[in-house]
Amino acid sequence: MANTAQALDATRCPLCGESNRCAMEIERETGQPQPPCWCMAVDFSLAPLERLPEALRGQACLCARCAAGAQDD
Repeated sequence: MANTAQALDATRCPLCGESNRCAMEIERETGQPQPPCWCMAVDFSLAPLERLPEALRGQACLCARCAAGAQDD
């Protein structure tokens, strides 16, 4: 069985699977300097982090929609 954290795509939101557009991850992948990431200026207090398994926390950025607390019903 594969380790979930290793199989995680750091360019995708771990909650919804959409692109997280993280400039820090883009820079890590491409080696090209990026402007500061959008996530550095966002309040994550509304993000539904309780939906994220403990093992996946800190492995990939959320997307802007999930960071703002938007949820699919």
